[in-house]
Amino acid sequence: MKQKKQGRHKAFEGKKNRSPQQSGGGPSVKVSLWGWHACYEAWHNPKRHIKELYLSKAAAERFEPEIHKARKAGLKRPEPKIIDPKTLDQSIKGDPVHQGIALYGELLPEIDIQDLIIKTAEGKSLIVMLDQVTDPHNIGAIIRSASAFGAQAMVMQKKHAPQMDGVLAKIACGGLEHLPIAQVVNLSRAIEQFQEAGFFVVGLDERGDQNFEAVKQHDKIVLVLGAEGPGMRRLVAEHCDYLVALPTVPPILSLNVSNAAAVALYALKT
Repeated sequence: MKQKKQGRHKAFEGKKNRSPQQSGGGPSVKVSLWGWHACYEAWHNPKRHIKELYLSKAAAERFEPEIHKARKAGLKRPEPKIIDPKTLDQSIKGDPVHQGIALYGELLPEIDIQDLIIKTAEGKSLIVMLDQVTDPHNIGAIIRSASAFGAQAMVMQKKHAPQMDGVLAKIACGGLEHLPIAQVVNLSRAIEQFQEAGFFVVGLDERGDQNFEAVKQHDKIVLVLGAEGPGMRRLVAEHCDYLVALPTVPPILSLNVSNAAAVALYALKT
C-alpha cells in the first residue's frame, strides 16, 4: 500500500520540487493566475508560457493527471511546487479563492485587429467590443460569456485596460485562453476597419430603436458594449450601424454590463 501511494506521486518527484513554504504559511510567492479553471486552461494552452506551478497537497492529487497530459502533448511545463494554502492566501490580492492552485507565467501574446479580420474572413463571426469597460470583474465575466456563446474575439481600448491575468482571469474561468483579445488605441477607427471588412456593428444602448431579430440576420457582427452609467461614448455610438436595446420592464430598466453582454450574446446566437 505504501509503495502504491509513492507511485501515484511520481509526477511531483524531482530535485527540490517541493516549496519551502509547505508548512506555516511562509513568505508570499509571485503568482499571475489562480483558481482551478483558469489554471487548468492555461496549463493546457500551448500559447501560454508558464514559469511556476503551485499546488496544495490536496490539489496536487487532483491535478496529477493534467501533469501527465501536458507532458504527453509535448508542452514545456515546470515541475509543480507543493505549497501551503496560507502562502497562496497572502500572495493573492483581490480574490483569494484559489482552490489550492496558482501559477506564474507570461501574458498571452497580443493580437492585432487586422489578424482578427483575416481570421474571421470566412463564415459567420461574432466579435465583442468594449468601450471604456475597465472593471476586471466585468471584463472577466464578459470574456467567460463570450467564450461560452461562441464569440470569435474581443476588442477593447488600451487606455485604462486592466492586465489580462489575476482577478480578471479568475472570473473569466478559463475563457481567457480561448478568446483572442485585441487592444486598440481608437475604437471608432477599429469599427471602421470592421465595417470595411463586411461587419455590421451593433451597439447595445437603452435608447436603441432596433431589436435583435432585425440584426441577427447578418453573418458578421461586432457587438459594442459601453461602460455602466455613461454607456457608449457619442462618437462610438455614431459609428454603429444599429443601436439595440434589451427589452427590460419596469422597475428595473437596465442590467449590469456583464449580464447585458450575456443576454445580448445569447440573443445573437439563437
